[in-house]
Amino acid sequence: MNQFDSKARGWERDSAKLERALVAGRAIAGVVPVGGQRILDYGCGTGLLGFALQPRAAHVTLADSSEGMLEVVREKITASGMTNVTALRLDLQVDPLPNDRFGLVCSLLALHHVPDTLELLRKFHTLLEPGGWVALLDLDQEDGSFHGPEVEVHRGFDRPAFGTELELAGFSRVKLSNAFEIQRGPERGGGRYSVFLAVARKD
Repeated sequence: MNQFDSKARGWERDSAKLERALVAGRAIAGVVPVGGQRILDYGCGTGLLGFALQPRAAHVTLADSSEGMLEVVREKITASGMTNVTALRLDLQVDPLPNDRFGLVCSLLALHHVPDTLELLRKFHTLLEPGGWVALLDLDQEDGSFHGPEVEVHRGFDRPAFGTELELAGFSRVKLSNAFEIQRGPERGGGRYSVFLAVARKD
């Protein structure tokens, strides 16, 4: 079972996740073309970022490796009656690339769960149409307290190093900026964690 399957049903009980997705969607729309695009939201969870972008998009593909998360996504699609959103089980660490190509690939707080980020960025580059964009939001470097020592993930990313990986993956016009902060409650240690937005273009 994917580690996120058991978390899917309760994922949106934390209203801060919805607010972060709305902030992320506005941030993306402010710096890259969203209107009329075919969008891939990779590591979508319950689809919060993709649904935030959906009103502007031609089509949104919500992709995740967790079948539990995708069950929730499919239920939301059915309940909303949206016709320009589809769910796709996809793990780019092991699965072949889908045939579709996109104008925008986005991700919210998913990349720090991926061991080989450079390889994933190269696959994003392949999945984009010429002139397409990536818009990736993730954690700045932190001390490991965001998830705790029991979870093996990247402890955030160094911004210059992440920008270099985007360039190595073939992207141009790389820009990293502040997106928002996550404030944990006292029951989670009370830490503050900054999140960046990285955008880049496939020429």
